Amino acid sequence: MSRTVNITDKFIVVGDRVLIKPKSLDERTKSGIYLPPGLQEKAKIQTGYIIKTGPGYPIGPPSESDEPWKEGSAGPQYIPLQARIGDLAIFIQNSAYEIEYEEERYLIVPNSAILLLIREDDDLEEYLR
Repeated sequence: MSRTVNITDKFIVVGDRVLIKPKSLDERTKSGIYLPPGLQEKAKIQTGYIIKTGPGYPIGPPSESDEPWKEGSAGPQYIPLQARIGDLAIFIQNSAYEIEYEEERYLIVPNSAILLLIREDDDLEEYLR
């Protein structure tokens, strides 16, 4: 039985970080000027699609004296991130760590470096009313 495994299924993103596939860059400006390789990568702001997120910000367990009637949870607890898989993220390039895996380029970006998320979502219209 053959099972195809998505490359991103192998990645486990930790903490408040996200894994981003950088958006392909145009080599030409709107006026037709060709830019040298690497020039756009040095920009302070970059965009890319989120392909995996970490669990979020870790929080400590509540004090035993605060809730003595409650059973303690065995696992860690997290405050989830706003970013979702498929979002287009605009982030600060200097905070990103570049990795290459199976000839594909990825960026690991802390949640604090993300400036804006663009989400193509049906529920978005509900928020704008």
